[in-house]
Amino acid sequence: MTREERFEALAREVIDPVRRFLARRTDADTAEDVLSETLLVLWRRFDDVPDNALPWAYGVARGCLQNAERSRRRQDRVAAKLAGQPVEPHPTGTDPRLADALGRLPERDRELLRLWAWEQLSPAEIGAVLDMTPNAASIRLHRAKGKLLDELRKAGSAAGHEGAEGRPS
Repeated sequence: MTREERFEALAREVIDPVRRFLARRTDADTAEDVLSETLLVLWRRFDDVPDNALPWAYGVARGCLQNAERSRRRQDRVAAKLAGQPVEPHPTGTDPRLADALGRLPERDRELLRLWAWEQLSPAEIGAVLDMTPNAASIRLHRAKGKLLDELRKAGSAAGHEGAEGRPS
């Protein structure tokens, strides 16, 4: 089998999951641009792709998306400076209470939770995406879930859903 044929097989394996991964994190146009960039990186680094390619491809897509977002933020800042208006944050498309709670977490915790909940990756696969051991990914995921739960509880208490002792009022 030629390199091109092997790459085509890899692309067929990863393209739909990576497209969904990106669609959950950004707008449709950016997702398609980043998907193209991801496939280009996979082609260039084809010899580095491990047997379990999908988590590795998620890691590549994540890096490409971060680059695209940095570029967009720079462009937004320049446009805002020229227009003299502040830049509005990009909407997440998530339940506002969950988005608010996630927004109060550090980015590394948000990404762990997104990989676990949205991409349904195991701690070992999350470790491959984030370049950490499966054990470290499992521990950090456990902690991130606890932090998210704390933030959701705080938001519920602030809205009057729980009394001072944490019981429904």
